[in-house]
Amino acid sequence: MPKMKTNKAAKKRYSLTATGKVKRTTAGRRHLLANKTKRQKLNSRRPSAYADKTCENTIKKLLPYGN
Repeated sequence: MPKMKTNKAAKKRYSLTATGKVKRTTAGRRHLLANKTKRQKLNSRRPSAYADKTCENTIKKLLPYGN
């Protein structure tokens, strides 16, 4: 049986925790930062958020080895 392939785009965006939750980075930090308030930028600096429960199974299929 051949090795399963990890989706590289998903690998860069998500990571799995030890309990099986899917961690994601906070959105809105890439561009147009001059238009955002200081508070918006400060709050998006927090480490990460968790992916929605409804999307978890789909994301886990893209990360077969838990990268």
